[in-house]
Amino acid sequence: MASTSTNPVLSTRALGRATLARQLLLEPASMSAKDAVSHLLGLQAQNTKPPYYALAARLAGFRPEQLSALMESREVARIVTLRSTIHTHTAEDVRILRPLGQAARDRELKIFRAGLDGVDLDRLADLSRALVEEEPRTPKEIREALLVHWPDADPQSLSVAARCLLPLVQVTPRGLWRRSGQVRLTTARTWLHTSDDAEPAIDLDAVVLRYLAAFGPASVKDMQTWCGLTRLRESFERLRPRLLAFQDESGVELFDLPEAPRPDPDTPAPPRFLPEYDNVLLSHADRGRFVSAEAKNRTWKGNQAFSVFLLDGLLAGLWRLEEAKERTTMTIQPFGRTTKSVRAELAEEAERMLGVMAEEAVPFEVGFGVVDV
Repeated sequence: MASTSTNPVLSTRALGRATLARQLLLEPASMSAKDAVSHLLGLQAQNTKPPYYALAARLAGFRPEQLSALMESREVARIVTLRSTIHTHTAEDVRILRPLGQAARDRELKIFRAGLDGVDLDRLADLSRALVEEEPRTPKEIREALLVHWPDADPQSLSVAARCLLPLVQVTPRGLWRRSGQVRLTTARTWLHTSDDAEPAIDLDAVVLRYLAAFGPASVKDMQTWCGLTRLRESFERLRPRLLAFQDESGVELFDLPEAPRPDPDTPAPPRFLPEYDNVLLSHADRGRFVSAEAKNRTWKGNQAFSVFLLDGLLAGLWRLEEAKERTTMTIQPFGRTTKSVRAELAEEAERMLGVMAEEAVPFEVGFGVVDV
């Protein structure tokens, strides 16, 4: 929405630095893994390793075993939430944030509705709940059990419906560091030992404030992109007296918390290596604060997303990891030409990360290559 006021203008670079500060990407933060997962409102977890790499890029002293232990103790869990994608959330945020994604799951369910002709969705939800609460089940086991009741339905549509209708958590060992297993599902209330599956009414105002703390300054449309929920303008307007208003270089109105960091645009932004689908690149309608026009659409091919790195606060290339018994090799693939000093900075940060993430007793090396996609 274009601003009609004389709100102060924040440059694209200033926006980038502000969000990097909140995303703990300007300098490693001294906070626990659990506190970071909460502050960041969850970590994208379409695959099992990205949450670990996301925290390695952000936290001082992080070890992957810390997040793995939180999963085993059920203080964090993997579940479909924002944008109808899998995230790692704290147990508290599973109940708070999952309802935000229901609109996206409802849209997803409509896509599969043709395969559910004649299926009573309320009964499907009840049957699925009883099934997975008896013991965690794989998606294959869920659809096979449901096919007994609706043999003419599309099998995939049945399991998708169960996932869209119920708060289904992926139980461990799925997602544990270097010990992951196949997807098995049960309800959040069973896995997290809550009294019931009843989710609290969405406190949009509270979530808006948390979103701005992690991703601001931001527009209404930015937050809608982050969570997949529409019609958030009313909440922002209700909070306006508590917020600061800015505008970007295109005149779009942005909101922010008065006390939130907004560093000088010239604040150094060291290289950071991020996993595929990192939320810092997915949580704004206008991604220009991190992604230049030249770099746009270069981070995936078909349905495959790539791990990326930021240089001076901007998306600047890809990286890939090859892990073998004898050696771990990280290849950095810049989008453009880089100087010797920049390559040295990239190599130093890569070695820091591999020192945290590479398997003990396995040597590692860092090299440079060209983008081959």
